[in-house]
Amino acid sequence: MSLEGTKIVLTGGAGGNGALVAHELRSLGANVLVVDRLDPPPADVGYIQGDLSTMSGICAVADKVRLAAPDMLINLAGAQYFGPAEDQSSAHVHAGYMVNLLAPVLLTQAVLPVMKRRASGQIVNIGSIFGSINYPHFATYSSAKAGLRGYSEALRRELHGSGIGVTYIAPRAVRTGLNNALVMRFAELAKMHMDEPEAVARRIVRAIHERKADVFIGFPERFFVRVNALLPRLVDAVLSAQTTKARKLFTS
Repeated sequence: MSLEGTKIVLTGGAGGNGALVAHELRSLGANVLVVDRLDPPPADVGYIQGDLSTMSGICAVADKVRLAAPDMLINLAGAQYFGPAEDQSSAHVHAGYMVNLLAPVLLTQAVLPVMKRRASGQIVNIGSIFGSINYPHFATYSSAKAGLRGYSEALRRELHGSGIGVTYIAPRAVRTGLNNALVMRFAELAKMHMDEPEAVARRIVRAIHERKADVFIGFPERFFVRVNALLPRLVDAVLSAQTTKARKLFTS
């Protein structure tokens, strides 16, 4: 699928991994409209400023995205919490589910009518390996990404034959500003594989270009996604040592 001249709305596209994805898309000739909360994007992309962590913010962005009538929507914006489940504030829980799950659903609703009229389009949801291997101390993040994976699969089945594709992409851990010092310390203790953002951005754009259905980035994580689906108690045992290491971070 050629991206030349394609109008793309990209959430979270002004900084970090999002800016790299926007650059890759622009290099292929796409017209990119970035949605972000704070940072202005590069001069060669359009910009919608909006806060996807509140219902009013999502609705305001959805109205603008609907008017933009894009050929493609990429839901990349994300929010992460690492720590004991009981320590996450109610405000952070709310914002996390808003950004990671509710915003992609409502923005998708905003663009589907015009895509259906054209009988063409693509919805791209950026999830996480943690949405398939539900990870301790990332409980709300994992569960929101699991919901996004389920939504993507259900929507793909619903839209079959409509000309609209649904792509779900699940990176493993990425070295971005989303990770605070505690996450990086845990990744070091757990010997967690972390990919460079430039490589992940290229992989995301390749999956979009090829209109893939489901893409899970990284090995052995792809393997453990399958194991977790079939033998979750085995994965419990594998993760127990990492869980113990994480607990020590919060009790030291």
